[in-house]
Amino acid sequence: MAKLAKRGDLIKPTEIKSRPNRADNVRDIEDLVGVSSGAAGSSSSVFFSPVQTRKQRLLNGEAVKKTNMKIEPLSPARVAPKKIRKEDRMVTRVQMGSATVVICKVVPDAVDSPVRVDKVKEEVEPQIKQEAQEDSHSYSEVLAPHPLWFNHLENIRIMRNSRTAPVDTMGCHRCADLKADSKTQRFQNLVALMLSSQTKDQTTYEAMNRLKDRGLTPLKVKEMPVTELENLLHPVSFYKNKAKYLKQTVDILMDKYGSDIPDNVKDLVALPGVGPKMAHICMAVAWNKITGIGVDVHVHRLSNRLGWVPKPTKEPEQTRVALEKWLPFSLWSEVNHLFVGFGQTICTPVKPNCGECLNKEICPSAHAEIKEKKKKDR
Repeated sequence: MAKLAKRGDLIKPTEIKSRPNRADNVRDIEDLVGVSSGAAGSSSSVFFSPVQTRKQRLLNGEAVKKTNMKIEPLSPARVAPKKIRKEDRMVTRVQMGSATVVICKVVPDAVDSPVRVDKVKEEVEPQIKQEAQEDSHSYSEVLAPHPLWFNHLENIRIMRNSRTAPVDTMGCHRCADLKADSKTQRFQNLVALMLSSQTKDQTTYEAMNRLKDRGLTPLKVKEMPVTELENLLHPVSFYKNKAKYLKQTVDILMDKYGSDIPDNVKDLVALPGVGPKMAHICMAVAWNKITGIGVDVHVHRLSNRLGWVPKPTKEPEQTRVALEKWLPFSLWSEVNHLFVGFGQTICTPVKPNCGECLNKEICPSAHAEIKEKKKKDR
């Protein structure tokens, strides 16, 4: 067994085996042959820094031979087309060692030029703020009963987006059969509105499903016995009166409107059991026409709590008239659905969740409730 040389001993050049076909003549671990001395386990080795092992060198030699060989060019049919990478004008790639750094660009006025992030932020932020304030500026001249009415509206929008209300999934606009023809859908919209008066959305939705299972058309309702219709409507509030109104309304629609519904508020209100609120909502849902604000108990309650009416009103119709005097027309279609869902989830009739409301600092009713609590605590 070959022994390693001691530290400090010189190795003669003859002791290193020469390797043919080597250009660098680099010494590797296989070439280090020495003689060990001393007791077993006390041998020392020569310190070296090998560049290649024999196996690596042989593999490299084979690679060089293949490179020096004459290679016949491939025919055009055998050469795969080179994929041309489309240059991305919005980024610049810089190679830094083994990593590729991507520098994003902004192209103002169709000219590529890198822009600092903080500079872009300074230019974009004012635009975002301006867009967010466009609505408030456009309504700045509105003579509303409450100066912060638009803040109320914005906060209610935020709260409605974060929480689903029954009206979103079971409202009257969700009760019609989408597979039916347009005329039948309009009739079903009207029926749902007639049943919704003083009735929860879930109860109305379930009653509409029972009616649709029997075939909810003017002809089917006309042929249906009153007792059967009442059973289908139960437990809708005042289901007996509503069954009677439906029967009378169907006769009018078939005789006067060709089994369709009227396309104006005046004729809709003339139908049995149809009020102004139902008529305006029906015009929006069935005919896609905004003729007024649909004010139900939720819109009526919230308008008084927020101070959106000059003086307290007792009836929803009084609230509608007061709102339409100052509320911009562009918001009429939004108010009903927005306020109904908000009234179902947060601003409930009894024990409203003022602690969760974003308007608790600017709502007149919230401040009044806080003052009453403080007086009781004293």
